[in-house]
Amino acid sequence: MSSCSRVALVTGANKGIGFAITRDLCRKFSGDVVLTARDEARGKAALQQLQAEGLSARFHQLDIDDPHSIRALRDFLLKDYGGLDVLVNNAGIAFKNADPTPFHIQAEVTMKTNFFGTQNVCTELLPLMKPQGECGGRFPGRPSPSGPLCHLGVWFCPFGLDSSVAPDSLSLQL
Repeated sequence: MSSCSRVALVTGANKGIGFAITRDLCRKFSGDVVLTARDEARGKAALQQLQAEGLSARFHQLDIDDPHSIRALRDFLLKDYGGLDVLVNNAGIAFKNADPTPFHIQAEVTMKTNFFGTQNVCTELLPLMKPQGECGGRFPGRPSPSGPLCHLGVWFCPFGLDSSVAPDSLSLQL
């Protein structure tokens, strides 16, 4: 690991917007890009697709509903990179319109993953954000389109986190 080994992490990156963000970072980011997915086979398939396009990324399994999985990712980032430069929180769940699951169950599962899971990722990973400057830390928020939380001016507010969680030099980009 070099003193300026840069790393960008995209959660929920095996398909859709997360995969597109990962592909773009692979093309433009001057450092390593780590894509995560809850399902290891889908994550590795996404990695193979990027490699087939001539792009380079790394894969790490992450289930944002599982604290052990989040801590394993944190430990990997600390060991291999000494921290984190870019965090794109994209992982989440959305039920299809025709899903027969009762609405109250859908709401519970959605809040568990999209709110509390993301909160847990932030709690573990934001302290790893490298200060701006030579390597620069970025936290580009991709708020959920599913509710009013995306309209808050400061990304920490919905999670009950305050600025003490992140380094003073962290740049929040909404």
